[in-house]
Amino acid sequence: MLYSFTGGADGGEPFAGVIRDSAGNLYGTTLLGGATNAGVVFKVNTAGKGTVLHTFTGGADGGGPYAGVIRDSAGNLYGTTSWGGTAGAGVVYKLDPAGRETVLYNFTGGADGSGPQAGVIRDTAGNLYGTTVRGGATGSGVVYKLDMAGHETVLYSFTGGVDGAWPYGGVIRDSAGTLYGTTSFGGTSNGICSDVVPLGCGVVFKLDPAGHETVLYSFTGGADGGWPDGDLIRDSAGNLYGNTSGLGSPFCVGCGVVYRLDAAGHETVLYSFTGGADGAGPNAGVIRDSAGNLYGTTYGGGTAGAGVVYKLDTAGQETVLYSFTGGADGGNPFAGVIRDSAGNLYGTTSGGGTGGGGVVFKLTP
Repeated sequence: MLYSFTGGADGGEPFAGVIRDSAGNLYGTTLLGGATNAGVVFKVNTAGKGTVLHTFTGGADGGGPYAGVIRDSAGNLYGTTSWGGTAGAGVVYKLDPAGRETVLYNFTGGADGSGPQAGVIRDTAGNLYGTTVRGGATGSGVVYKLDMAGHETVLYSFTGGVDGAWPYGGVIRDSAGTLYGTTSFGGTSNGICSDVVPLGCGVVFKLDPAGHETVLYSFTGGADGGWPDGDLIRDSAGNLYGNTSGLGSPFCVGCGVVYRLDAAGHETVLYSFTGGADGAGPNAGVIRDSAGNLYGTTYGGGTAGAGVVYKLDTAGQETVLYSFTGGADGGNPFAGVIRDSAGNLYGTTSGGGTGGGGVVFKLTP
C-alpha cells in the first residue's frame, strides 16, 4: 500500500487509476473527499507521500471526477469532472504544474453532452477527445473533440438505438485519426441487459475522422458478455481488447468477460469470470505486455469478495495475482492497473485502507 486515503481533505474513493511520470510519481483523482467532498487531484511520490494538487469545489471548477488524468511533456494534467461547471453538467479541465486549474470547457447538458465519466486523450496538436454519458441529440451521450482554443465539436451523437447509448468508457485513437470506444447500452440485443430504454447490452464502435460511426460488435448479453464500460486497447494488428462488467458464461449477472475483437469484428471471449475466487465484475479495461499477457482488476469476487488483480496469458489461463481483503490493503478496485518496465503494477481501490477511503497500491511481480 503506497497511500491510504482518509476520505477527508486528502480525498476519498478513487474510482480512476493512476498515471506515472519518469521519476516514479503517481497522479490520479478521487471522486469524493476534499474541502467540499467534491473530489481532488492528487500526487503520490516514491516515498508514499500524498499531495493534493487541486481540491474541487463542486462549483465552476467542477466536481466528482470519475476519470483520472493524462499528462503532457510540460507536466500539465488534463481530465474531466462528471458534474459542476457553469451548468452543473461537468467540465474538461487543465491543471498546471503549480496546481492552477483552468476550465477548458463547460458542458451545458444539451446537444454538446453532459456528465463525462471518462477522461480524455490528446493528439500531437493538443486536441482533446472524450465522451459524455448523457446529453447529445437524444440524451444518449456524445463523442467530442476539444481544440486548444476551447472550442468543442460533437463528433458523434448516439441515438440510443443500434448505434449504442451511454458511453461510460473513453476513446482511443489510431494513427489515421480513427477513434474506437464502447457504449454500455444500446445495440441490437433485445433488452436482456436492461428493463428500461435504451435497451441493449452495449456495442464496440469505430468513428472515422469524418464522423461516420460503424458498430464493430453488438453484445448479446449471453456468453459474449454485456455492459462494456472500460476503455479499449489496440495492438499492432488492429485487434481490440476490453472487458464487460456483466454477464458471461455460465450465465452470471455481474461476472463479466475479457474479450478480443479482430479487425473484421469477430469477438473471442478470452476469459469468463465465475464470480468466485477468480473475480467478478471487471469495470476497467486491460493493459497488455510485449508477450501478449493481459492484466486487469475486478471489483468483486476473490477470496474475500473485495476484488482481485489478475493476469491472463495468451492461452486464456487466468492467474489471480492478488486478492484484496477489504482491510488495510484496500478493496473493490474500480480502475485498472498500469505497469512499469520492471513488471510492477500500480492502481487504486475505491474502498478499504487504514483510513477507509481507498488506497493507491503497488504490486510486485
